[in-house]
Amino acid sequence: MDFNLSDEQKLISETAREFADKEIMPRVRDNDRAGRFDRELASKLGEVGYLGAPVSEQYGGRGLDYIGYGLIVEQVGRADSSARTVVSVQTSLVAGSIEKWGTEEQKQQWLPRLCSGEALGCFGLTEPDTGSDAANLRTRATKTDSGWSISGQKMWISLGNFAEFALIFAQTDPAKKHKGLAAFLVPTASEGFTSAEIHGKLGLRSSDTAELSLDSVEVGDDALLGEVGDGFKVAMSALESGRYSVAAGCVGIMDGCVEASVKYAKERQQFGVPLARFQLVQEMIADMICKRDASKMLVLRAGLLKDEGKPNTMETSVAKVFATESAVECANLAIQVHGGSGYVDDYPVERYLRDARVTTLYEGTSQIQKLIIGREVTGINAMTPMVER
Repeated sequence: MDFNLSDEQKLISETAREFADKEIMPRVRDNDRAGRFDRELASKLGEVGYLGAPVSEQYGGRGLDYIGYGLIVEQVGRADSSARTVVSVQTSLVAGSIEKWGTEEQKQQWLPRLCSGEALGCFGLTEPDTGSDAANLRTRATKTDSGWSISGQKMWISLGNFAEFALIFAQTDPAKKHKGLAAFLVPTASEGFTSAEIHGKLGLRSSDTAELSLDSVEVGDDALLGEVGDGFKVAMSALESGRYSVAAGCVGIMDGCVEASVKYAKERQQFGVPLARFQLVQEMIADMICKRDASKMLVLRAGLLKDEGKPNTMETSVAKVFATESAVECANLAIQVHGGSGYVDDYPVERYLRDARVTTLYEGTSQIQKLIIGREVTGINAMTPMVER
């Protein structure tokens, strides 16, 4: 068992940290206040190879392992969760799905542009009435002579207003439940495809979030990702990768909380001494460090299993639920250390709390993660409702 990063992994982390400090940090507060999606920053993330980092080099990625990818996400998340969302969606949900399930033509068409940041993609799974119950999507795909006609609505879609195409999940045969789901690569410029920005979010204010509407959108057979019936598997494999990136990003949030709290506690004077001299302040910082380090170990374990090609569904869910819940707790403690100063955006900790909160909801809520963990250890699927007799 080796807890040491390789020289290459250390360099990846250090370089990502430098990029985050130089390119992301100076923009964060203004973008957050304005609720502005920073398309220029998204392009910069692509230019340095942080979009699609695990994607094969032949398709424009960097061919990194999952641990290296997680280190990038961690440092971007430390600076800004909205920027981390771009990395996670573009890489884990969209590019990763195309590389795993796409035809060679689909890979050549989309992956280089996704990895460079020239084009953005979005992941259209969640609907107004369907979140965790992905098998019961209301969006319908009907076979036509020339391909498919897709109609439905999608909700809470990150990058949806800026994406050049959407990975849309639709039901082809409701009677087949999850076995009837299919995934389609749908250009957002298609006739009948519209998007609307979602306003009033608690956090991730500079992350674009959209509601998508598809009204008889026509696509060809070449838009199908995988085969009819593969949609559920495409979605679940993407979400498993996405959960890993969210967990890694939350390690970054916790690291930011610790750094900000230590700095403030050493500078702020009360009763003639620095706050850091008070035992209960040190206790709060120690609690944050324990949660951060435990989360980091869980993320590294999940990443190692992924890199070894071993089953990791439970380990990824453990990392996701623990890191996301811990990030909320750490951000709350960080505000407490800062006192009244932590309640305004002169310091980053109030944004950390707002941004961390949603991580317990998307890519599967904390409750869903616990059901996944329970299913893995008991062999009983508690997510399947009992049939009333």
